[in-house]
Amino acid sequence: MKALILGFSLSLAALLPAQAAVTPPDDLVRSVTGEVLEIVRSDRDIQGGDTAKILALVDEKVLPHFNFRRMTMLAVGRDWRQATPEQQAQLTDAFRTLLVRTYSNALTQYRDQVIEFRPLRAGAADTTVQVRTEVRQPGAQPVAIDYVLERTDAGWKVFDVIVAGVSLVTNYRGTFTQEVRTGGIEGLIRSLENRNRELAEGAARS
Repeated sequence: MKALILGFSLSLAALLPAQAAVTPPDDLVRSVTGEVLEIVRSDRDIQGGDTAKILALVDEKVLPHFNFRRMTMLAVGRDWRQATPEQQAQLTDAFRTLLVRTYSNALTQYRDQVIEFRPLRAGAADTTVQVRTEVRQPGAQPVAIDYVLERTDAGWKVFDVIVAGVSLVTNYRGTFTQEVRTGGIEGLIRSLENRNRELAEGAARS
């Protein structure tokens, strides 16, 4: 349940238009949520598991509005400083691919979740905000989803998602730290690339 909601919520949170520089982030998430739900409800290909179409949707709507470099830097933690600029770019690309492939499948599983929004606790001058929501589904406990965004020259960018109090980037950090201890930065890159390859092969078989 949590994996499904996280994946779905990542996609919802990411669909943030360029106007985010002047539009309150909670209003953006609220309006985009309605747009995404409408797409999912009406697109039979997505509900049927059309991987290519789902990935295309994520690529068009999600990638431009996430700060994947910052997400990767936070997930890798202090080991980020060990990586060369080239390795940092490889890590960012591999982590982005992992998130997209892991969670895009959640779009096909949307049925009747309801998203409730909490009041935004932020000032007009704040450059980092947390948009709090709660996802409700019949027969399951509500799950709190918080979107952490930063204000940039290009608009608001998502750099973390907190599910039931657990940060996405922090959750990955323990695994990444162990990978670096075992095989160094190159070992972490190989691990991410291997995982992405497995996910792609699994999608091709389905």
